[in-house]
Amino acid sequence: MDLQEIKLKDLDPKRFIEEKTNEISFIVGDEIAVNALSGGVDSSAVTMLGHNALGAKLETYFIDNGIMRQGEPERVVSIFKELGVPIELIDAKSEFFNALKGLKDPEEKRQAITDAFYRDVFVRLVKESGAKFLLHGTNYTDVEETVAGIKRQHNILEQLGIDTQEAYGYKVIEPLIQLRKSAVREVARALGLPEEIHKRPPFPGPALAARVIGEVTPERIELVRKATAIVEEELQHTGAFQYLAVLHEDRVTGIRGGKREFGMQMEVRCWESTDAVTGTPTQLSFDVLEKLGRRITEEIPSVVSVTYNIAHKPPSTIEAV
Repeated sequence: MDLQEIKLKDLDPKRFIEEKTNEISFIVGDEIAVNALSGGVDSSAVTMLGHNALGAKLETYFIDNGIMRQGEPERVVSIFKELGVPIELIDAKSEFFNALKGLKDPEEKRQAITDAFYRDVFVRLVKESGAKFLLHGTNYTDVEETVAGIKRQHNILEQLGIDTQEAYGYKVIEPLIQLRKSAVREVARALGLPEEIHKRPPFPGPALAARVIGEVTPERIELVRKATAIVEEELQHTGAFQYLAVLHEDRVTGIRGGKREFGMQMEVRCWESTDAVTGTPTQLSFDVLEKLGRRITEEIPSVVSVTYNIAHKPPSTIEAV
């Protein structure tokens, strides 16, 4: 991999912002660029860089793919509206769920999300806008994991030999590609993004689809969405790097009302990490784990089992799929 990382200790956020703002402005020139905002720290930092560099020449969309967290599309659009950045909310739920229908293999699901995003939804938006460029929140770890064959990140294109101009009709600009997550957070803070954004736990590009083992359906997404809300509420004060819920595929035996019930199994993961390259399970107290188990099984009646992941990364990974 010929990419040179800018390590956190070597990063001057203000200088980086100035350089990337000028770079984006020079590359785009008098053309129009488009940008997809997800609310994560990477896409949020890129949105602010693009807005500062291009102003009205940047058209930013939030793609509501149906696999985001509870209330996320509306909340993110509201935050950026307060920052003076106009965001257009695009309803693309049907395109994504149709693309995922019947798929269980993790790589096939990730590829389906990539295709739905770039080939279907964004090609349409690019044609309508006349844009020649797409701003991308790709970071160094995304490229590293994909090139190493660990996990295909949906936003990796040119690094896999994909000519985006030929395939999709636009050129990709990746201002954050030399930074890992910890460095991106410092840039986001320097850009004036609120703590709610720059301290936000990492969230995968495939969104909640990365936390559903097996087929991704609206019903199964809703289960993991509810569990995610509980996990984030209970673990937000731990200081952990990331915490999440994973829905397993097979039903397991449970008991409700004195009768046997075949229900779902939810897995909780909570990680200590600095760069997402390695990770250690957070040593949560049993009281916290017990409360998580009780809340998830009581508030999501179809779930009868809750487990906690205690494997390190590697051999595990932070996200399940």
